[in-house]
Amino acid sequence: MIEPDPLRQPMSEEYAMAFVQSIPADQESVGTVMKLYPDQGIPLTELTEIVMRSGECGFSLAERELLAAFASGTNACTFCYNTHRATAEAFGIDEALLDALLTDLDGAPVNEKLKPVLRYVRKLTQTPSRMTQADADAIFDAGWSENDFHFAVMICALFNLYNRLMDGYGVRNTAAFREERGRMLADAGYAWVIDIFRREL
Repeated sequence: MIEPDPLRQPMSEEYAMAFVQSIPADQESVGTVMKLYPDQGIPLTELTEIVMRSGECGFSLAERELLAAFASGTNACTFCYNTHRATAEAFGIDEALLDALLTDLDGAPVNEKLKPVLRYVRKLTQTPSRMTQADADAIFDAGWSENDFHFAVMICALFNLYNRLMDGYGVRNTAAFREERGRMLADAGYAWVIDIFRREL
């Protein structure tokens, strides 16, 4: 059982406007924030598309979204957790699994091979300076390759960035919006956002 983290605040379902006036209340999202900075948004989204969709690794698309949602839930990032939870569910992940993983990873009904990866993502998110060779070896011992390990680290790092971006801007939007956006990502991937950014240049 995971011991409660006294610094981890619960994810809020209460709707609140973003911290800056340039983001319309009904459009709060990663895309709306990064549309203001397309020179940053384009490469960031291209990287996300590679890591989450087109890059070759041992993780299925569903597992990649599971890792992204798990990192976001570990950070208690309301927008990213709920969005990518919906994406993972659209790929076939059971709707109760993520809550189970965040509550009791060891006892959660997830593939045992994936548990050391999830433990690594949790530790890298919570206490990055404490990573050890033993943490990485647990992933290799479970049968994952160095390439798979790289993708696990990249997904964790990328979504820690997105979590800080959304929480830094105070972005939550509504539960309905987050679910709709998550399912859109499952259907269309991430690359479609790039055309929106290019129109802003």
